[in-house]
Parts: sequence; structure tokens; C-alpha cells
Amino acid sequence: MAEQRNSNTLGLLLRELLKERSLSMRKFSELTGIDTATISRIINGKRNATPQHLEKFANCLGVPLINLFEAAGYPIEQRQEESDSDIHTSVDAIQSLLKSSNVYDDEFSVSHIEQKLESYGLYAQTEEGKNSIHKDFDEKIKSVGSIGPFISKLKELYEKFSLGKGTLFELTVIGSTLLYFIIPVDVIPDYLFPIGYLDDAIAVQLTTKTLIKKIT
Repeated sequence: MAEQRNSNTLGLLLRELLKERSLSMRKFSELTGIDTATISRIINGKRNATPQHLEKFANCLGVPLINLFEAAGYPIEQRQEESDSDIHTSVDAIQSLLKSSNVYDDEFSVSHIEQKLESYGLYAQTEEGKNSIHKDFDEKIKSVGSIGPFISKLKELYEKFSLGKGTLFELTVIGSTLLYFIIPVDVIPDYLFPIGYLDDAIAVQLTTKTLIKKIT
């Protein structure tokens, strides 16, 4: 039932995007290189979209890949009741996509993101780091141009950071994530759009998990 609901969510989103761009299903097929029958079945919820399908859809429609991943039901956003395995499920899906894209040769892992977050945490405690967050966050949000759980969570974290809501540890963790998002050179460089923002979503997951553990 959940799988069907996710397929319908993706289908509705694709229909809306195609309508906004005045694209027929046949033209969409030509632009993506995916046959019309497959696109039709995905939109009508009769088959699941693969990461490769989603990458081609995102490139053609000019939308963040993360939005399509979420609509398709891939576990991007971390929820309080979810376990560590959910992050690794996301990583497995992302790794599969990266290998098929032929644009990223390095091995993708959570540990690489954690190392970056740790270094950014130290930077977030400096005046230069804080100024960078306050100066560049809104501009980066505009450049990504997306909405949804991933971006909504970042905005929530930014508000807490700006208001100084939290302990030094919490603000350091939050600051590290905001810098990870703002600075374009991270584990998967942002210029590899739209793939480049998938690791930012994992960074948000890790931060949410850390903050929840601190509370409990």
C-alpha cells in the first residue's frame, strides 16, 4: 500500500511538472531517452521509477533530484523512529545512482560526510564561520530552488542557529550542517547538479539523528 502511495505521489508530481513546462509525454520521452510506455506506467503508478529514471527526469525538468527521490519513496528524510539502517538504505540507493551516472568515481560513504561535518563544526564556532552562515544561507537556498522535507529542515536548523537556540554542542552540530550545505565542495560536489545535493540530505539526516540522541 505504501509503495503504491509513493508511486502515485511521484506520478502526480511528474504530471504537474509536465503541465507547467507544456511537455507532452511523447516529447518527455524524446528528451529523456526513456520510452513513452515506461513513463506512462511510472506516472500511473504501475511501475516504480529507478534512480536512473529519476536522474533523467530531474535533468530534463530542471528540478532537484532530491525532490523526485522523496516523491518516489526513497528514504531520504530521517524520522525519529527510524533506525541507522535507513541511512544506509539511502546511501545504497545513492551509491547505485552515482555508479550509473558515470560522473562520480569516488566511493560514497557516511564516514566521509561525518568527517566533513566534524571539520565544519570547528569552523562554525569561529566568527568567520558564523558570518558565512548568516551571509550565504539564503542565497544558497534560492540557488537550489526547492521545497520539501530536506530544505524545510535546513530552514528550521538555520532559524535555531540564528536565534542561538540550543547548547554550544547543538549549535555547533547545526552550524556544521549549514556550512556543509552552503560550501559547494563537499563529499559530492554541488556542481554535479542535481546529484550533488544528495549528500547534503544525508548530512541533514545525521544531524537530526545526533540532536535527537542528545535530547533523549
